[in-house]
Amino acid sequence: MTLIKHTTTTLTAATLAMSFACSAQAAIDVNGIKFEDTNKVGGKELKLNGAGMRTKLVIKVYAAGLYLPEKKTAVADILKLEGPRRVTLVMARDLAAEDLGKAFMDGINENLDKSEKSKIVGQIGKFGEMFANVDAIKKGDVMHMDWIPGTGTVCELNGKRIGEPVADVNFYNAVLRIWLGDKPVDRSLKPALLGDAR
Repeated sequence: MTLIKHTTTTLTAATLAMSFACSAQAAIDVNGIKFEDTNKVGGKELKLNGAGMRTKLVIKVYAAGLYLPEKKTAVADILKLEGPRRVTLVMARDLAAEDLGKAFMDGINENLDKSEKSKIVGQIGKFGEMFANVDAIKKGDVMHMDWIPGTGTVCELNGKRIGEPVADVNFYNAVLRIWLGDKPVDRSLKPALLGDAR
């Protein structure tokens, strides 16, 4: 009887220890860059859908994490989600701000058809101008690109807002398609953000 009780106590302790270990490892590590399992945006708690590294040739450019109200694996479902959303980029190297801006603009243009682009052409122009106001992007810099209902697309660099909010949700979805579209900027990053590479 004592042996059974002791075994049960040991198993319970082991189970608790494992659950604490799991919660302690909740953050995802991407080449030494950690993404927390949750983020608060627009007063709502978002879950990390997936994270991965953007590489160009063999050079690591930035680590990216996608935060959503609920986890999704299909791009169409992500684009239809209501509530806040966030893309977090952590730079893995120094970059010229205009180079990052051009890469984003190219990614948007690659994944929109003419009719989609014509509806948000003004917002795309503002997005490009935003990077003209940034001196440089340094290794370790953190950029958040948030969708906040009632406010719009809000971008922050190291906690400071850059540019003005863009109200149209179609624009935020166009930004998401840089990484999640049919022609993503990095074909190995897309499945990572969709949670397939865990």
